[in-house]
Amino acid sequence: MTKNIKIAGTSVFPIGLGTWNIGNSPSEEEQEIEALQQGLQAGAQVIDTAEMYGSGASEKIVGQAIKDYARDSFYLVSKVSPGNASKKQLPKSLEKSLKRLQVDYLDLYLLHWKSPVPLEETVEVMEKMKKAGKIKAWGVSNFDTPDMEDLLSLPNGKNCVTNQIKYNLIDRGSEYGLLPYMREQQLPMIAYSPIIKNSLQQFNEGQSQVLEELAETHQVRLQQILLAWSIRDGNTIAIPKSSNDAHVLDNIKAAQIQFTTPELEQLDNVFEKPTEKQPLALW
Repeated sequence: MTKNIKIAGTSVFPIGLGTWNIGNSPSEEEQEIEALQQGLQAGAQVIDTAEMYGSGASEKIVGQAIKDYARDSFYLVSKVSPGNASKKQLPKSLEKSLKRLQVDYLDLYLLHWKSPVPLEETVEVMEKMKKAGKIKAWGVSNFDTPDMEDLLSLPNGKNCVTNQIKYNLIDRGSEYGLLPYMREQQLPMIAYSPIIKNSLQQFNEGQSQVLEELAETHQVRLQQILLAWSIRDGNTIAIPKSSNDAHVLDNIKAAQIQFTTPELEQLDNVFEKPTEKQPLALW
């Protein structure tokens, strides 16, 4: 039985819809809109975008895809670029995002990565936008453990509800320090790139063999195994991106995969857990 994840008090399906790189080609817009709508109809709720994705083009596509859906049927996430995270600029960025998305508020607004703007200032204006009803909650993206510690020590810093990071079977460095810290703080993770790009080319023979065996056992695609693994802890929302209807539906079905303890041990044997601090994986 697939379990929903709670984020900022809202219960959502653990596999969402990523939108990086959509909106870049006019000839693909119809297909991209259709893929997002197929995902929503199949049970996805979280849609993740950002003002920097195609300089707003991604948000426009999302706006087209969601305009005929009830607002409470999806959970909308966007991100402010670091240079716009100030008291003066963040409200302007937010208004532009809302206009492109054709909505009155965001469910979640993230600081895309560390900013030259003092973090305290960004937190203050995020709180102001929350009080104004422009956003329901706020969080961060690409923050490592020291960054999270700095954030949570600030006035209202503990109102941060999540940290979105790159996480998959190859990029496991965050398991050493960051993820235990986030669990301690009861912060769910949003995992981007959960299905490793060009994955088959990156795996060695042992890794490929284990993944192929698991895919055969569960009667699914290899990519579904990767995705199911990323949400195995019950505290993670994964946001794979696809403009292919069939792949979007497969991604959502991956939430039904339940691994046995021996299967997880098999994966740990060929995709080793970190034994020391590693740089945070990016992009």
